[in-house]
Amino acid sequence: TADVAAGLTLDALRGTPVAFDPRIHELRPFPGQKKSARNLERLNRGSEIRESHRSAEVDPRVQDAYSLRCAPQVHGAVRDALAYARRVLEIELNSATDNPLVFASTGEVLSGGNFHGQPLALALDVVSVALAQLGGITERRIERMINPALSGLPAFLTREPGLNSGFMMAQVTAAALASENKGLAHPASVDSIPTSNQEDYVPMSMGAALKARQIADNVKTILAIELLCACQGIDLLAPLKTGRRAQRAYKAVRNVSFGLDADRPLSPDIEAVRQLISARTFQKLLSR
Repeated sequence: TADVAAGLTLDALRGTPVAFDPRIHELRPFPGQKKSARNLERLNRGSEIRESHRSAEVDPRVQDAYSLRCAPQVHGAVRDALAYARRVLEIELNSATDNPLVFASTGEVLSGGNFHGQPLALALDVVSVALAQLGGITERRIERMINPALSGLPAFLTREPGLNSGFMMAQVTAAALASENKGLAHPASVDSIPTSNQEDYVPMSMGAALKARQIADNVKTILAIELLCACQGIDLLAPLKTGRRAQRAYKAVRNVSFGLDADRPLSPDIEAVRQLISARTFQKLLSR
């Protein structure tokens, strides 16, 4: 979903896909980075917006801001972190964690520590840190879109700024959630409160799980806001169209949220796009 949102934002900000060239990513072949770069390149393919500013005479910029140019590196690092956490959880789900453990073949009953949740706590803290970073870079792209000094678009992505505040408060919402995530991302697994004397070093894995769940929910909202802003930015560049795959994402958003011509409460729109994210709509789009 973050790759799709960033792909739409790239066009809304009239960025360049040059940084997604596979030759760049073969020279630093982290699996997640390569996958995100491929997604972003595919999303931009065939974009009329890109063609409109390809020449240096039209657009003298050499390269984009990090939040666009380095999206494969940041999104890719998040992908790899989540893959690590997934491997840990798969091992845990297929493990025996009782204490004591009964070995029927020998009739032995052995006391051990397989119940200790340190692997889970550490993995879930990695999830929290990774998703907090994903929310952070997403919020920066949102801010670039609503800032006319950076976007070249009308202030707050509204045709009549001043009379309308457009997506200003949506960006404030994204910023607040991104900041909340920074506090939530503090590792739970580095803490330990002894109990019952014997339990003198505990993992705090439930705390890690609860924080990771809250961060994931916050990031879902931040991504929904980026998708809404990017679609609005693309509307402001009409009649030029984004890439073929990116158009599918644009249409999915527009099926649940029409463009913002005058101020209205945006919470229903944000929730509608959150539901699309929960339904894995954008992941399915990239798999086709």
